[in-house]
Amino acid sequence: MNARPFATGSLRIDGDTELIAHLGFPTHAFKAPLIYNPYFASIGLNAVVVPMGCRPESFPTLLRSLFQLENIRGALITMPHKVSTLALLDEVTPTAEVAGSCNAVKRMPDGRLLGDMFDGEGFVRGLLRKGFRVAGSRALVVGSGGVGSAIAASLAAAGARELALYDVQAASAQALAERLLARHPTLAVRTGHNDPAGFDLVVNGTPLGMAAGDPLPIDVERLQPATFVGEVVMRAEITAFLSAAQARGCRIQIGSDMLFEQIPAYLEFFGLPSVTADRLRAVAQLRAQPHGGSA
Repeated sequence: MNARPFATGSLRIDGDTELIAHLGFPTHAFKAPLIYNPYFASIGLNAVVVPMGCRPESFPTLLRSLFQLENIRGALITMPHKVSTLALLDEVTPTAEVAGSCNAVKRMPDGRLLGDMFDGEGFVRGLLRKGFRVAGSRALVVGSGGVGSAIAASLAAAGARELALYDVQAASAQALAERLLARHPTLAVRTGHNDPAGFDLVVNGTPLGMAAGDPLPIDVERLQPATFVGEVVMRAEITAFLSAAQARGCRIQIGSDMLFEQIPAYLEFFGLPSVTADRLRAVAQLRAQPHGGSA
């Protein structure tokens, strides 16, 4: 399928429009349509991202049914379906396998469904654009859920030398460590603590910071000025965690950078014209949304 162009600057839906489903629940805080669709309109691409609210019990049937449509280009997957999607696909990439979750699905020419995970890719692309050297680095990733696992998987794929994993559910961190080692046997992986001292990179991959008064994910007094600090929470550009890290002299990456930097990777996956994160920011029509938004 090739999305056909039309006049730039307008979003038109007609018989040639290709669909990208945005699957999750609830949908009220979805950000992706407010980024993709203005970009598609700006280049005259006849495609549209459509939010589709689906509860977990209906998701397996819906996902397979959607890909019976002839004009579907792919699907963006968000909470609460990122983990359950893996078991519904014919194939997943190594990154999605290690992450244990998936946020993009496309139909291959033979009809098989392929899944990938781009949260971590977006996070790493953001680091690289800021001049952080991932290869050979030592990183602490706090949180071993979907986002934290994806970031750990992409850091490993980008050549990180050592990963320390911490989650309040110790079993989650240990399971992630085992998946990482199965794919990256020479990687140094350890679990069990969230002391940031001595790391080149510290990542908050947890929801801490979404609600006012949340505790910080680490003891920031143990942060060293040379440590780069990354955030995934998008409730505010500078979260309490990032503010505390800046006060320690650390360079930072804000949560929304992960979102904007992963969209070019999504577009490449779907075979659509790619773009820079800066261009996406320029055309996006984001407004303040409740609960911090969702990719």
